[in-house]
Amino acid sequence: MTNKSLLHKIDAILPQTQCTKCGYDGCKPYAQALARQETSINRCPPGGTLGIQQLANLLQVPVLPLDPDCGTEIPLQVAVIDEAHCIGCTLCIRACPVDAIIGANKFMHTVDPQWCTGCDLCVAPCPVDCIIMVDAKRTWRPEDANAARDRHEQRAARLQRLHLQEETRLNQKSVQTATHSEELASLPKPAQALASVKTAEQLKKEAIALALQRARERRQQSMKKDPATTKP
Repeated sequence: MTNKSLLHKIDAILPQTQCTKCGYDGCKPYAQALARQETSINRCPPGGTLGIQQLANLLQVPVLPLDPDCGTEIPLQVAVIDEAHCIGCTLCIRACPVDAIIGANKFMHTVDPQWCTGCDLCVAPCPVDCIIMVDAKRTWRPEDANAARDRHEQRAARLQRLHLQEETRLNQKSVQTATHSEELASLPKPAQALASVKTAEQLKKEAIALALQRARERRQQSMKKDPATTKP
């Protein structure tokens, strides 16, 4: 069995709730660690006893009890927002790994119970404690896991795309700032600019001096032509 094939089979067993209770950032990273034999099979509370047995059979390792440090096996739960107290901060939207929360900044949020995986990652960020987990009154099916995987991957792709767009925008802004700085550096310094611009008073004094100089020159030329005009 190739590593890629093994990874795919492990990932298919995991519930795709993306709860991070296993200590990894999601089901795929946990599956990768299992495929590399870097972690144990008993770290997924949503998968529970059945999931552990399936992983043990696939990886041909002993069945283990669920690691209590990762949580306990409980029935599927979903998040519910007390809409009367929601302040529209969007923190829960950003925390949801499968885009199951609908809302916008400063507008009331709500949870789609069919999309919610019960990961409870939205509870802690809420600044007004208006999110609680309640019994979903249904079981988590393989089709739910597949849909959750798709939404999680679509969300990751969207966030990556937004990150690249923001990175491009910041790079363009840096180039524009550098170009503007170079243009400013090429301009005369304030003192140099003032020194290179003559004031009206200076121009007036220079004009008077030039007129006096020309008058003296004409007088000298006139005296050379008619010495009699020279005073004793």
